[in-house]
Amino acid sequence: MQKILIVEDDEKLRHELEIFLSRNGYQSCGLEHFERTLDDMLQEDASLILLDINLPNVDGEYILKEFRKISDIPVIMITSRDSEMDELLSMHYGADHYVTKPFNTQILLAKIRAVLKRTNNSAMQERMDCGRFVLNFSKSRIEKEENMVELTANELKIMKCLGKKKGNIVSREEIMNELWDSDAFIDDNTLTVNVTRIRKKLEEIGLEDVIVTKRGQGYSLSV
Repeated sequence: MQKILIVEDDEKLRHELEIFLSRNGYQSCGLEHFERTLDDMLQEDASLILLDINLPNVDGEYILKEFRKISDIPVIMITSRDSEMDELLSMHYGADHYVTKPFNTQILLAKIRAVLKRTNNSAMQERMDCGRFVLNFSKSRIEKEENMVELTANELKIMKCLGKKKGNIVSREEIMNELWDSDAFIDDNTLTVNVTRIRKKLEEIGLEDVIVTKRGQGYSLSV
């Protein structure tokens, strides 16, 4: 269940949003104190944040600006200010959407779903769940719980090629075609060397027999 944090000092509206979001399948919670707003936002580990611009003792736009220096959790700004400049500033500081009070809760819900869908799709493109481990494309590494190992560009391409057909045999020719580019030609021996290096790296984080050799056919990723 995705968690939505409501940073809104209007107690009545905050409570109504908590109930509304809970009824629509989200885990919702709201901040009740605003002395440490930025720290509290970071500690809640939410999937999305609804952030009011007008907060006690601090401006929501400033909070957003500082929050974006640390986190990329999606933020939808909520405000009673009907100003194009405020909207532009919010988007410039990293807001994912902007809603003006009074708002239709169904429209807000649609915006929440759209932002979360976009965020989830982006995360899926950056990571591949390979069962026993995760392949992180954006950081070029294999992750197993708290353990991780870095991959070279070619090693990452090999793992991606195998991961897309997890459990099935991928021919050596198919992998070499995936690796070939205008700057380098990957021959049969180079592929063997790369696979050997990947296996050693996998073993370093407790992953043995992940890449299975199918003699005369190619490789497969064990499931």
